Amino acid sequence: MIFNLIKERRSIFPVQYNDKPIAKEDLEKILEAANWAPTHKKTEPWRFKVLTGKKKDEMGVFLSEKYQEVDPKPKQVTINKLQENPARSAAVIAICMQRDPKESLPEWEEIASTAMAVQNMWLCCTELGIGSYWSSPGLIKFMGEFFDLKEGERCLGFFYMGYFDGEVIPSERTPIDEKVEWFD
Repeated sequence: MIFNLIKERRSIFPVQYNDKPIAKEDLEKILEAANWAPTHKKTEPWRFKVLTGKKKDEMGVFLSEKYQEVDPKPKQVTINKLQENPARSAAVIAICMQRDPKESLPEWEEIASTAMAVQNMWLCCTELGIGSYWSSPGLIKFMGEFFDLKEGERCLGFFYMGYFDGEVIPSERTPIDEKVEWFD
């Protein structure tokens, strides 16, 4: 049931991933799920760059070097994390958004649509037993130096993915009635 899948979706971090690879067919299924997100005016703004193998390791090196270049007091723990997260992942998907060149709708709607595409990927990963995590470090503004981004395209973050061992810890939420007002 979809409701249970929604409740089971969690952030599973790269440090929790094991070495099991994700089959290309599963990656394609996850991306196809993203493609069915709602899209106002049918702009379909989501764009994805899938990194596996050496390319994800190269991204980790790029991120850690860029961090050291732009931060006046870089922390070794952050340098390591930026480099190790991609390496620990079976795949990393750069989440990008292509702005409608006509600007026929507000940018926030295209960002929201892209986020819904990522939620579809996340739910699909949950169903397949693949851990995933959306990270959006400040360094995403430099991804045009790593990828060949098109005019109006920007990176919104990274979707780290990998199989993991162990249990998913249930999350707690405050009751919905504390967040809703009814009007009749």
